[in-house]
Amino acid sequence: MISNYILITLVGGIALSFLLADPPNRIHPVSWLGKLVNYFMPKLKHKSSLKKERLKGIVFTLTLTFGISVASYYFSVALYKIFGIFALLIYSLLVLKFTMAILTLERHVNAVTNALQEKNLIDARKKLSYIVGRKTEPLDKEHIISATIESIGESVVDGIGSPLFYYSLFGPSGAIAYRIINTLDSMIGYTDKYHYEIGWMAAKLDTISNYLPARLYGLLLVVSAKIVGADWKNSILVMRMDHNNTPSRNGGYPMSALAGALRVRLEKVGFYVLGTNIEPLSIEKCNNALSMVKLSVILFLVFVSIPMVLLLSLIGWWDMLYGF
Repeated sequence: MISNYILITLVGGIALSFLLADPPNRIHPVSWLGKLVNYFMPKLKHKSSLKKERLKGIVFTLTLTFGISVASYYFSVALYKIFGIFALLIYSLLVLKFTMAILTLERHVNAVTNALQEKNLIDARKKLSYIVGRKTEPLDKEHIISATIESIGESVVDGIGSPLFYYSLFGPSGAIAYRIINTLDSMIGYTDKYHYEIGWMAAKLDTISNYLPARLYGLLLVVSAKIVGADWKNSILVMRMDHNNTPSRNGGYPMSALAGALRVRLEKVGFYVLGTNIEPLSIEKCNNALSMVKLSVILFLVFVSIPMVLLLSLIGWWDMLYGF
């Protein structure tokens, strides 16, 4: 059954993501995509018409997203017909591995916390700048830790949860489509004058595609908090109260769930505050946040992905989509 193939690659892809670090940027497909976007970005600008600039951004975003994801779908079909199911399994495992970033997130977080343990705030700020968009130079130790935990919460959706969700719904092409949307949003989906029009569609698609995964992961982080002995009741309370505090309609759910579970106050100065400082921020809190995020991935597999794949199998979805 095709659903068995999806389930096998889901479990295997997650296992690979926990065990193997991402390859260097020079051979990573997402890095290639970034270079492609950088090449076209200046060409999307229009000197005299913002409407034309937005139109060019829409066409570029939709063409890149659907073009590559549809091509990947037909590539998987061709791969199966020419080389068989084993080749398709390997391809699917690699797709899920390259579109999720569990160990990459952990590596970046550990780089920040190691610098903090060495009391090297300059290096900690530099390492933090690799995973957050804010200016890190003026941040003190507490705000460095806060930003790190916020990044962990946001990344559980962008870097892990949503690719897994769309793989569970559409197979490898779904994960690829999401990764394209998210990469475009991270590169051109800004609100400043230069990027706003060309990145408008990318930002909208990213918000829409993360809507359900963000809320699911917020709930799963509460469950994770219960399992690891964190304050799951406060996690629910803070998520209910503060999830709308962030500019992002989605990022506030996992970030506020973590803030509540850890009993800490997370703050991006001048923008938002999540939770209250019942307990002080510490490196241990960063490690606890990582543990809960990893556990939430396994919970997502068990309680969301597997039931979703099986339910879709019952209604004939996989036969229709991948009826080789």
